Amino acid sequence: MKNNSSIEDVYPNPIKDAKPFSGNSETNKIRLKEVFGETADLVLEDIQIGQRDGLLCYLTTLTDWQVVTNKVLLPITESASRREKITSESKWLDFATETFSGSQHTFRQSQQKVIEDIINGHAILFLDSMDQTLSIKVQKIEQRAIEEPSTQTIVRGPKEGFNENIETNLSLIRRKIKNPGLRFDSYTIGKETATQVYLAYIHGIINKQILDEIQTRLADVDTNALLDSGVLEEFLEDKTLTPFPLMYNTERPDTIAAHLLSGKFALFVDGTPFVLTAPAVFTDFVSMSEDYYQKYLMGTFIRWIRYFSFLLALLLPAFYVSIISYHHEMIPTQLLISIISQREGIPFPAVIEALIMEITFEILREAGIRMPRAVGGTISIVGGLVIGQAAVEAGIVSNIMVIIVALTAIASFVSPIYSFAISTRLLRFLYIIIGALFGLYGVFLGMIVLVAHLTSLRSFSVPYLAPVAPFSLQDQGDIFIRLPAWALKKRPSYLKTESPIKQPNAKSPTPPDERGDNR
Repeated sequence: MKNNSSIEDVYPNPIKDAKPFSGNSETNKIRLKEVFGETADLVLEDIQIGQRDGLLCYLTTLTDWQVVTNKVLLPITESASRREKITSESKWLDFATETFSGSQHTFRQSQQKVIEDIINGHAILFLDSMDQTLSIKVQKIEQRAIEEPSTQTIVRGPKEGFNENIETNLSLIRRKIKNPGLRFDSYTIGKETATQVYLAYIHGIINKQILDEIQTRLADVDTNALLDSGVLEEFLEDKTLTPFPLMYNTERPDTIAAHLLSGKFALFVDGTPFVLTAPAVFTDFVSMSEDYYQKYLMGTFIRWIRYFSFLLALLLPAFYVSIISYHHEMIPTQLLISIISQREGIPFPAVIEALIMEITFEILREAGIRMPRAVGGTISIVGGLVIGQAAVEAGIVSNIMVIIVALTAIASFVSPIYSFAISTRLLRFLYIIIGALFGLYGVFLGMIVLVAHLTSLRSFSVPYLAPVAPFSLQDQGDIFIRLPAWALKKRPSYLKTESPIKQPNAKSPTPPDERGDNR
């Protein structure tokens, strides 16, 4: 395990400059009370081990009482019948190894390690006159069951999702990738929370420069608390002044497994079901795992829908405001007459009308998310219908504006990654204002600036628009279209993996010949 900060930094009072625990149980008891204070969940129990006085220490909030009884107290009670005397350090080690052979245990001498084990849900056994302290893992495991991901629903494919237990999440990946090259590097981040973080990658596939870069950045993270992977993401991103996510996050184990196999790394944070993966490029946020579980023609079509929905969610209100304000000649006469008749009596210009409706729908969307699940969806739908109809009848907005805003809101939900959809929602307001000030010229100029901004972004030294800019012909089979699985023989070239060939012997299926030979 790699610690970003020492245990003295994690528990600064009164551990700093502390010496190892002594061989006296009473002294150790006093020392532990100094460290943990008068907390109600600290258990310090005097016991007898091998005709010597000892001390058992654990935290009830982090340990399972039944496990403590079965794995610690019961073996000690059974060993008492042997009346074995522990007279030396070697006999203490032999006794502990024999008595607790069925439990995960280790010996500690450092006070720092002992305190760390207690915080992590271990039971600690001190024995008088012995320098070695026995640490037994009796951690309480309370976790949510493996369920279908709530933020990324899927029609065809695995229905399992990550939960808040990091060991469960790692096991889901290990079950999918039965490759001895799969590595998990452990880190402890956060001075106050000491959160466990695992870096996952496949040795022999990932680019070593990318691996060295993420290991360096993880070692440099200095924070007092790490409660979610979103906090870690901000410490690791190449550039923070951008609305676009530079690291991919998901609850789906199959997606993380696919990214690892392609040559990327993943970051698991204890206590959150959202796993990060990088390097991330723009096209990652437009595709999802279901594209590969459907027929490749259907996967390609759905991908086109997502690209179109992204442009629709970003630019549709701005186009409407620009055309209504400056470019009437671009609208067919009959449609222009219809729009003007609807806008007759509206007291606001098109830009104010658009901003009012967009802000209203954003409020309704957030209310639907934050309210209790039983009524959240109802509030969003009914609220949108009622407020939209009332606003039209009151003459505040026009019918066409309600249609524009509703279509934009629906298009923004097409994106499979929520953090990516938020960026379009934010930029949409900027483009509405630009369209109101400069018309379509301003909107197109804003698009040029956006493309330039996207081109400047990097995710762990990988261009954000790769493999479109810079262009790579070999990667185009999985960008705007999705070729059949047997045709995707190479890993993405922009990752510069150590093993660029993914499936060299994959061939197109062929029907049997007239002789019935299937070869």
